Amino acid sequence: MLLARTVWLLVLLLPLAAWGELKVVSSSSSTAMLVREIAGAHVGLTVLAPPDRDLHLLQVRPSMMRALRGADLVTALGADLEQGWLPLAIQQAANPRILPGRPGYFEAAAQVDLLQVGGRADRSLGDVHPVGNPHINMDPLRMAQVGLALAQRLAELDPQHADDYHARAGAFGDRVAGRLATWQKELASAPGVVSYHLDVLYLLQRFKVPLLGVLEPVPGVPPTASHLKGLTASLTGRQGVILYTTYQSESAPKSLGRLLGWRIERLQLEPPLHADGGVYLEHIERWVRALAGDGR
Repeated sequence: MLLARTVWLLVLLLPLAAWGELKVVSSSSSTAMLVREIAGAHVGLTVLAPPDRDLHLLQVRPSMMRALRGADLVTALGADLEQGWLPLAIQQAANPRILPGRPGYFEAAAQVDLLQVGGRADRSLGDVHPVGNPHINMDPLRMAQVGLALAQRLAELDPQHADDYHARAGAFGDRVAGRLATWQKELASAPGVVSYHLDVLYLLQRFKVPLLGVLEPVPGVPPTASHLKGLTASLTGRQGVILYTTYQSESAPKSLGRLLGWRIERLQLEPPLHADGGVYLEHIERWVRALAGDGR
């Protein structure tokens, strides 16, 4: 009996990767992109949410729990973005390795400074996030910073490949830095944006593009006729672009676009499902072109 307990204790103390590749589950294609870019072939990766879905509103599915049950690491955007479904899925998966607070749980938003921190956690105020705006995936510099933290976590779980994780995270940061100056120059004269939701705020803040209005009168609440009327009155005679994503209704953006004579751009918020760092940067490039006035 004593021998069996000793062997089991040694098993628990071994790095997870001693038993083969790490199994990583990402809540979205944004954090999956970082895993893919930094870990490469050292991990097996599953993505829970398709990139065309609203991460606020997913439902727990049996396939999620199956993936989480065998996971060594979960990566989430965090700041309560997945609050409606991911905690329940983790609970029902009954995998103690990936519980919040354990090494197997990693939140991207917890690694960087957030915008819009504070406010009441009151659902009557709409889809609010008192911890801060969770959509950090729209800021490439913050994502590079998250990548460095993720490399450290991967190295702790899999020391054998630690040097590779750190090197790849550093290289991704260098690639991001190499694009920032060009993007800043392209957006220096950007006229400003009306956004459907505040999901694009980090991108606007990074490049100092003015936010001229938000189509939702309350976060997560569809635009109303009176709200559109107020936006039209305040923005008539100005220049700008209206942005919305693939899972948001086109009715209000098109209506406001006709009234103001502005361009309307519909873009996917998350990068493609199998994106690596290069595909993510091209994803941000499409948003930059839309903001600058070139939606090709």
